[in-house]
Amino acid sequence: MDVVGAERIPRHGPLIVAANHHNALVDAVLLLSTIPRRLVPVAKAPLFGNPLIGPFLRVIGALPVHRRQEGGTDPARNAALFSASTEILRSGHVVLIFPEGVSQPEPTLMPLRTGAARMLLAAEAAGVSPVTLLPVGLMFHEPGTFRTGWAVVSVGDPVATGDAVALAPAEPEEAARRLTARLGEALRGLIADVDDRQTLRLVEHAERLWRQERAGAGWDAGTRADWRRRATRAYRYLLHREPARIEALRGLMERYVKDVDAAGLGTAMGLKPPPARVTLGYAARQLAVLIAGLPLALWGLATHLPPYSLTSAAMRRLRPEADVEATYKLVAGVVLYPIAWIVEGWVAWRLGGGWVLALFVGLLAPGGFFALAWSERLRRLYREGRALLRLLVDRDLAGHLAERRRGILAEMDAAVALVPESALAGAGEPGRLGEARPEARRADP
Repeated sequence: MDVVGAERIPRHGPLIVAANHHNALVDAVLLLSTIPRRLVPVAKAPLFGNPLIGPFLRVIGALPVHRRQEGGTDPARNAALFSASTEILRSGHVVLIFPEGVSQPEPTLMPLRTGAARMLLAAEAAGVSPVTLLPVGLMFHEPGTFRTGWAVVSVGDPVATGDAVALAPAEPEEAARRLTARLGEALRGLIADVDDRQTLRLVEHAERLWRQERAGAGWDAGTRADWRRRATRAYRYLLHREPARIEALRGLMERYVKDVDAAGLGTAMGLKPPPARVTLGYAARQLAVLIAGLPLALWGLATHLPPYSLTSAAMRRLRPEADVEATYKLVAGVVLYPIAWIVEGWVAWRLGGGWVLALFVGLLAPGGFFALAWSERLRRLYREGRALLRLLVDRDLAGHLAERRRGILAEMDAAVALVPESALAGAGEPGRLGEARPEARRADP
């Protein structure tokens, strides 16, 4: 996880954190670990009845929201929610809300509901002032995949609220709508907003190719995230103005990614085999480390494979949707791993007594971490060996792929030259502000 813009988080005062929502409980967990203040999340009421998630929500003092689709039409319930959020803000704590009102796996921002704006306006009307509205964008890569997923948490500048607060006594609905629209614009500027995960995957590959071919290795997480945001804005701009050109570029990128994946090569790796002496020396060092660490790695794999397999079996049986896959794995792991370790510890005690149990407990954590590192090293050596073999067998492959990369980058340059800087910066995107209304449907830009 990389955090960008953490210096924008106010250290004191009433604060509402509003974030996009792609990965169920994982989104809240990431923000609870990122924001250096006590957060009180707003969660949909049915989650409080979940036997695994409900206790966690009650422990952290989460606020239940009763949504319309779940029969939440009682005005008294909404009044109680706003009253509770006002008291939380009055105490100087932080309310965490996901204004889309629903978790969904696609990397796009759904129409926002007005709950965050209404909470702020209610608190301001009750004398809690000034309340800061802070947008936070979450971007994910394969969040449900163990050890290959990553997240970028981008903290934006606070949303301007003064005019909406001043308007609220006379026109509360218009004030809430205006503030929600402004929040939606801010959130959209913090994420790579595209309609599907396959397009986002291609943008990530394009960013890696551009960075390694043009920019070198000095980019930090913030620079990479900004490149992806600008790329998705260019994609949306050209998709409706130069559809044939953008589809051709997409086809070039898809075929390139498919070919390098099939060959076991990285998207933008240096496709030139190193000298034999360097290759053999590297392979010898890696094999020596693998052999030396084999006993501890086997111990770690043996003690952690049962709960790992049980978690995997549970996921195959439950077949969760993509936006809750990571949440289900975390919850299942929190339950199944301790149970498996207790059973294994009991077996160790029965077989060898107290000293064997003590040895088991002492090696449990280091064995698990070492097994992960050892397994990753083995997989990396396999991938690198397979790629090297492919390059040695097909001597023309490196040159052919390099030529295709140059062609893709040249086409990217030509396409981006057609996009005005204002569009790349996210200003004035047509068809976007209307999505902030709670009744609005997504419109084509």
